[in-house]
Amino acid sequence: MSKKREELEKEIEVALAARFPEVELVDLETRGQPPTLTLFIDRPGGVDLDLCSAVSSALEDVRERYALEVSSPGLDRRLRKPRHFAAQIGREVAVQMSEPVEGRRNFRGVLAAAGQDSVTLTLEGGSSVTLPLAAMRKAHVVYSYETDRTDGGHRE
Repeated sequence: MSKKREELEKEIEVALAARFPEVELVDLETRGQPPTLTLFIDRPGGVDLDLCSAVSSALEDVRERYALEVSSPGLDRRLRKPRHFAAQIGREVAVQMSEPVEGRRNFRGVLAAAGQDSVTLTLEGGSSVTLPLAAMRKAHVVYSYETDRTDGGHRE
């Protein structure tokens, strides 16, 4: 993660903790010119439009530098931190690596284990792969309508 991104993430987390201690910054992304910043937030019980609006209003300093968008993580929620992965064990995930692992950059499988530094996926065919968190470019839960019907739509 770049130093600039780390600093921006920390700034936003500190501002959110002061006004919305129950809200977690799940991820952020910047794109375009002028720069647009999209924040993905979550809280116990979920995210609604009123919360997104309140968070946006509370981040006035950030809005001076970026066009700001605030959103829920969505059904195909992004995974970045060890606790994000731990909460999704047993779910199907897709991972894109910065550098190849075992000759591949892209993996899709069931999240079998999650530690502080790596995760293990069970791939189609039964093989498994352990991927270092530090080398991940992107990771997210793969939404499946069939899975949600069998588990009652349960979300962590």
